[in-house]
Amino acid sequence: MSTFRPPPAIKATGLRKSYGDKVVLDGVDLEVPEGTIFSLLGPNGAGKTTIVQILSTLIGADGGEARVGGHDLARDPAGVRTAIGVTGQFAAVDNLLTGHENLVLMADLHHLGKAEGRRRAADLLERFDLVEAGRKTAGTYSGGMRRRLDLAMCLVGEPQIIFLDEPTTGLDPRSRRTMWQIIRDLVAGGVTIFLTTQYLDEADQLADRIALLDRGTLVAEGTPEELKRLVPGGHVSLRFAAPEGVAAAARLFGGLPYDRDELTLQVPSDGRVASLKVLLGALDAESVEVESLAIHTPDLDDVFLALTGGPGRPKEHAR
Repeated sequence: MSTFRPPPAIKATGLRKSYGDKVVLDGVDLEVPEGTIFSLLGPNGAGKTTIVQILSTLIGADGGEARVGGHDLARDPAGVRTAIGVTGQFAAVDNLLTGHENLVLMADLHHLGKAEGRRRAADLLERFDLVEAGRKTAGTYSGGMRRRLDLAMCLVGEPQIIFLDEPTTGLDPRSRRTMWQIIRDLVAGGVTIFLTTQYLDEADQLADRIALLDRGTLVAEGTPEELKRLVPGGHVSLRFAAPEGVAAAARLFGGLPYDRDELTLQVPSDGRVASLKVLLGALDAESVEVESLAIHTPDLDDVFLALTGGPGRPKEHAR
């Protein structure tokens, strides 16, 4: 029996965009499942913002096709706009209005009735822990409060898909983690998140899948763990109780160097469970006992630098 697979929240094929002779996107394919967090990473000038602008109907593509929330991007941009919410790098709130008034204004723009608009504003203020702040003008808010209000305003229209462009830029660590939890809660409720961020740890913490964009093309895509296995440097660190054990293990794996004082040995590994079973099985077959082990894999910084040319690449105009 075949398992039903819902259509993706976002599917793009062959997206292209140029400005004069500058190619910004060169045939990008993307697929984002419903109810997941998809993160797009890349250096400045890679084309991240351009993709968000195209998929959110702010600009047109020069080529390719896309469906967002079940709506064809070219034929039904109005349908796309009803399905999405967008927050930019800077909170788009009116500093002269209170938090409540900002939300009511968004409700009016969505043509909600007066009673429904006030109800939704009150619900969102409570949801984002802004009830007391909602009576104060947004100009008095901290950075974290402004970002929460901005996201609350995005939710007034109850979008199926939210584009978050650098959602935690400039926030302190506590505010960042608060925003992360809000994002997780949204996804738990069925919302799809398309995230762009310069914070690689943020993508690692939040994203179900990550795509890495460089010079207008996708150079890698997968789960955070899959991407980390693309670059060398992963290893299993083994600790032994006796010098004889570490020496025997070193011989078993081809004469690897080991730390005689710490009784540790590093064996190259991609960190997968299957690889770990093979490693431990080889030790067990030779009756070599391991006291403890730790798995070390490259982080997303290593992946980013390896796949985008690393530091020292020429700077390009960011879009």
